[in-house]
Order: sequence, then C-alpha cells, then structure tokens
Amino acid sequence: MVIDFGSFYNFPYEFDKIFNDVFNPHHHRRRKVSYPPLNIVEDKNNIYIRAEVPGISIDDMEITVTDKNLVLKGERKLPEGRYFRQERPSGVFQRIVSINTTIDVDRITASTKNGILNITLPKTEASVPRKVGITVE
Repeated sequence: MVIDFGSFYNFPYEFDKIFNDVFNPHHHRRRKVSYPPLNIVEDKNNIYIRAEVPGISIDDMEITVTDKNLVLKGERKLPEGRYFRQERPSGVFQRIVSINTTIDVDRITASTKNGILNITLPKTEASVPRKVGITVE
C-alpha cells in the first residue's frame, strides 16, 4: 500500500492563497492581466500586432516605435455614473512589445476596426530570412 503525502506538502501555500483571496481585497489587483490583450503574429515580411481596444478613441491612444520596442499607450475613460460592478478595466495603460528584428519605420501602418487595433510592422530587406545553397565538393 502506497500513501501519497504530496498534496499535504503544498498545504501551507494553499491555505495562504485561500486566506489572501478571502481577506485581502487588493490581492486580486496585483494579479491583473496585461491590458490591452495582444496577439502578435509574424510572417516572412511583416510582424502583425492586434490589440483589443473596444470603446477607446484613437485620440486616446499613442503608438511609438524605437529600435527595439513598440510602445502602445492610451487611456480608457470611464463614463460617469454610479457603478455597482466594474469588470472592464479603465484608466491609463501601456504595453511594450520587444521587436527582435529590424523594422522599416517609414512603412508602419496602424488601423482600427470593430475595437481591434491592427499594427503592421514591415521587416527590412536585410532582416528577411534567405535560404543558403549547399554545394558538394
């Protein structure tokens, strides 16, 4: 007969987690996910960044590109009113996306449709991968 005590070794951690969830209301705020959620896709010639930004005006967003990063800043303004529950995040946000390839800054495009911000980062010719032929000697 084998008795597994593995679940008991984690008991103090699990107890602390339950205690924090119940008695510390600010505990959930520290575990907040990054906003806005992003999808980053790459093909041979471009990097595509898609951000969910429903209800945010383009006047309240700013996109900055440096040599190694793309910075998306903005603010989701909260409409006036008395809230009984607020699950949608509001306030100022900033996301930094590291770019590990050379981008043609002059050809970057950004557009928004149905609450999705689409940013296209074209790669430079030098950063596009090329096949190297192998010769037999």
